[in-house]
Amino acid sequence: MTHNFQTLDDWLTYCEHLHPVAIDMTLERVRTVSQRMGITLTCPVITVAGTNGKGSTCAMLEAILLQAGYRTAVYTSPHLVHFEERLRLNGQPVDAAPLIAAFADAERARCQKDDVISLTYFEFSTLAVLDLIRQQPLDVVILEVGLGGRLDAVNIIEPDCAIITSVDLDHMALLGPDREAIGYEKAGIMRTGKPVIVSDPVPPQSVLDRALEVNADLWRVGLDFNVSGDKQQWGWAGRGRRYAGLAYPSLRGANQLVNAAGVVAALTALREQLPVTAQAVRTGLLSVELPGRFQIVPGQPTLVLDVAHNPHAVAALTANLDAMGFFPTTHAVFGAMADKDLKAMLTRINPIIDKWYFTDLPTPRALSAADLMQQWRALNTRKETTATVHTDPESALQAALAAADPADRIVVFGSFYTVGGVLQDGTPRLSAKHLPTS
Repeated sequence: MTHNFQTLDDWLTYCEHLHPVAIDMTLERVRTVSQRMGITLTCPVITVAGTNGKGSTCAMLEAILLQAGYRTAVYTSPHLVHFEERLRLNGQPVDAAPLIAAFADAERARCQKDDVISLTYFEFSTLAVLDLIRQQPLDVVILEVGLGGRLDAVNIIEPDCAIITSVDLDHMALLGPDREAIGYEKAGIMRTGKPVIVSDPVPPQSVLDRALEVNADLWRVGLDFNVSGDKQQWGWAGRGRRYAGLAYPSLRGANQLVNAAGVVAALTALREQLPVTAQAVRTGLLSVELPGRFQIVPGQPTLVLDVAHNPHAVAALTANLDAMGFFPTTHAVFGAMADKDLKAMLTRINPIIDKWYFTDLPTPRALSAADLMQQWRALNTRKETTATVHTDPESALQAALAAADPADRIVVFGSFYTVGGVLQDGTPRLSAKHLPTS
């Protein structure tokens, strides 16, 4: 029996309870339903994998290609506040109505005759999104891998160019215990004869071996393309092309230059199919926006939002916070999933945090605020640091605001759920009262 729900929330709730496990790393089921739906994409496709930097890379590609006049579709995950954020058509989040119709199409294809195929939430929603993309007049499609690469639902689509942003330790229960195993999974998006951009400066050998094995056209940072720059601007050079006088990406943080370099390499590799001018590259990098990636919200106190949720990303966040200059007190709102390397994350950032506000998150995968605080206590050696627990990110932020001086800063990080929790009603502009000096 097929279901036909009237709201997007009903479809999403239905998808959450359809499959016995939340993540099921296989492609057979999703490929079968995709074939039933007749999903094929005729325009160039860029697929992006990596531990960190995927969302930023997709946003930069989109911004530059829009500046060049192309019609774009971008599929990313997870979302911060609304599911519709996952699919952007020509730079705008998709409406719910066509998504609802696409979910109904996927449900019909899933439940044919006597052969009902079980799909996870991510597989089901990916098929609905791809079905919707297929119906649009587009020049280029950008797909972000949800998890890993080789067995991710996105990988049923043949990419014209693959980008691997970084390979670090995350999701080890699913992807393997070390960078080599994780690299092998991410390398699964490579295709024979097609360019693959590897912007990790020290890629695992498994990534390089796989490129050789499938005879992909490998572009490595430091070998096939290079970046240089001063405080004002940067340049890119590779394979007979040069870009000089580029503005730094409007996405903040030192790590964004690595992502931007990979983006320019991908566009250079695809220049026959998708030519872009140097001006489109410049303007695109200046105009790119992406909430929750070292996003600094001006106010008193300053608010920093970052979805960093593994040790590598938290190390980058720590370096970026360090580079911001002096703040009397740094407050941190932190909520995280239970399967993360919390000890490494907390150890890295703890020296620059003065007051912690641990929060519960609205998902069974999250660790409770009380458990987070216990883990932090076990490693904290700083006498003057304080910590409290809260039921949700918004109340944790309000507690931080009540304790903060206007000259302080508050950083919200640890998960998409943590950042999304403080963005429910839009981007908050903070205004603290001056605390009485004792």
